Amino acid sequence: MSKRKWALLAATLVSIIYGVTFTIAKDVMPKYVEPFGFIAMRVGGAVILFWLVSFFGPKEKIAMGDFPRIIAAAFFGVALNMLSFFKGLSYTSPIMGAVLMVTTPMIVLILSAFIIKERMRKRKVIGILLGLAGTITLILYGKSMVNAPNATLGNLLVFTNAFSYGIYLVIVKKLMDKYNAFTFVKWIYTFGFIMVLPFGWNEFQAVQWAIIPMDILWKIGFVVVFSTFITYLFNLLSMRELNPTTIAVFVYLQPFFATIFAVGLGKDELSWIKLLSALLIFVGVYLVTQKKVSSDQ
Repeated sequence: MSKRKWALLAATLVSIIYGVTFTIAKDVMPKYVEPFGFIAMRVGGAVILFWLVSFFGPKEKIAMGDFPRIIAAAFFGVALNMLSFFKGLSYTSPIMGAVLMVTTPMIVLILSAFIIKERMRKRKVIGILLGLAGTITLILYGKSMVNAPNATLGNLLVFTNAFSYGIYLVIVKKLMDKYNAFTFVKWIYTFGFIMVLPFGWNEFQAVQWAIIPMDILWKIGFVVVFSTFITYLFNLLSMRELNPTTIAVFVYLQPFFATIFAVGLGKDELSWIKLLSALLIFVGVYLVTQKKVSSDQ
């Protein structure tokens, strides 16, 4: 299998994990852990894992001039991204949260064109628009709004998360071109942890561990290990072969996998609207990920 295919597979696995995360994280908060306290757990646990893994990776020294970019990546990719997402998810429904994330590819496409001069190829624009149409159809006609105590504020926060993640994908690309992922990701999460700790410390201290059921503990562990550690590594590794716009378009698969997961648990039902939405999403992803010429990634 070529490096590009491995990168596409990694990006797909990230979408599956994130799709599952919408429902799993919703089961944990705010009943057992408040959103910001959950973020403190998530980032703190990931910091430990990334530093442990880095000892087995290549030994590279980061240039001092690259630390401002690392700090910016920590702010947009960890602090603002996660804080706004989890807080937003506590106010809105899991499926609505997933669908709002589909604004990310459009944001990345525009930012990439201006910041790293990525060409806005017609095929990619069409693919992104098709994926957008599929996800909007999925939310408007395929799923009702449930478990959303403050949908307006929640949706605004999730959109902030999408915009923040879009910026992160663009600015981290230059780090990927220069260093091995294990070299700098531990620093991104270290700075990110410092940024989120003031927001999450009180909520973390308030957690009553003695009354948390074992299945909720497993779900917390899933978010720390898979939704954070594994997904960020997979995303960074796939960036070596794919550009930010291609990585971002896999966000379109998240609401699809979120729906499949809900159907599998008996919490949702399949319909022709969902199948049509899935078709539009997959056609869109196909158009964006196909490589016609060597420079078109």
